[in-house]
Amino acid sequence: MNTNPLHLWTLTTLAIACLTQVSIASEPAATEPYADQAVIEKYEETRGFMQKFGSKTAPKTQEGSFRLTIYNIENLFDAHDDPTLTGRDDDADDTKPEHELIATAMAIHAVNADIICFQEVESEQALLQYRDTYLAGMGYDHVVSIDAGNSRGIENSVLSRYPITNFKNWPNKPLGGVHPEKYGKSKNWYAGEPIAFRRSPLMVDIEIPASGDTTDDTTDDTSWTLTLFVLHHKSGRFNSYWREAEAKGTLKLVNQVLKDHPDRPIVILGDFNAEPDADSVQTYINAGFVDIFADHADTTEIMTHESGRRIDLILGNKPAIERMNTDAAFVYGTTARPEGTTWRDLKTFEGYAADHYPVSVDMSN
Repeated sequence: MNTNPLHLWTLTTLAIACLTQVSIASEPAATEPYADQAVIEKYEETRGFMQKFGSKTAPKTQEGSFRLTIYNIENLFDAHDDPTLTGRDDDADDTKPEHELIATAMAIHAVNADIICFQEVESEQALLQYRDTYLAGMGYDHVVSIDAGNSRGIENSVLSRYPITNFKNWPNKPLGGVHPEKYGKSKNWYAGEPIAFRRSPLMVDIEIPASGDTTDDTTDDTSWTLTLFVLHHKSGRFNSYWREAEAKGTLKLVNQVLKDHPDRPIVILGDFNAEPDADSVQTYINAGFVDIFADHADTTEIMTHESGRRIDLILGNKPAIERMNTDAAFVYGTTARPEGTTWRDLKTFEGYAADHYPVSVDMSN
């Protein structure tokens, strides 16, 4: 008997398709709000037996609170070929497939965040197109996505129901030191070059009305400002030195904000490409930031990546943590590749959303 995970996955998928009388080979075009009901049901069937990590459901946002979510949406590229991206960074074939757009939208609709922060977005244009097509009516009237200095063109971005009053990033900001000669046992492509942000963090100030009302853009004495540092640290097994430099550089930027606003709630969140015990993450922890899952047991429900790692984190300073209900924080699980199968074996499939999962926490108004 063939026990290859990909073979077993294919047989199981075909069996479910027969039981539900829905062909996995056809996918209707997305309609309002974001997909045909038959497609949604089919993807939920797939998710039902191919979800390895995270919660199966998303709780409702608690009364008097708003929801903050981080989501590496994985290569949100549109169909427009960017002429500035060439060679190995050419985006001509990087358009995110429609079935992935629908599946990510299903997760976003389920989580229903008031503020959602993304990684791996091509541009504001791509994000707006995605919002208007798949997230229509969700109230994300406030948008920021700016070039982060990455050679692939991917950015950190924010969709918010609350007004964004300020934003900034620091593309290619030098972080001190130079890249070492070796990457593991191989030659380092960047050997001798100054270390800089691979993808600049995005700082965003969001005005939170005490009432939680998202219908009025005006602010008053009862509103308060939440500052987010949305980041996407350098990936790669042997790039720990780079992530540590990025963490130290980000913390300096955070401290500049705290110098002017000592009581400001600040949240550092995103794809850290490192687990909480890594030196890069501990840079933030040692500076007083708290991991929202610090008191949770390590279980499959809080893993944030299909590889079984927790690398998408939300860290808050004391004023931010005091507003968070960390006991109710959750990871919303989506479909994952079969055990023992990687993106090299199976790039994508019907019902697949992204290799990362949305991570959420509720904060009091």
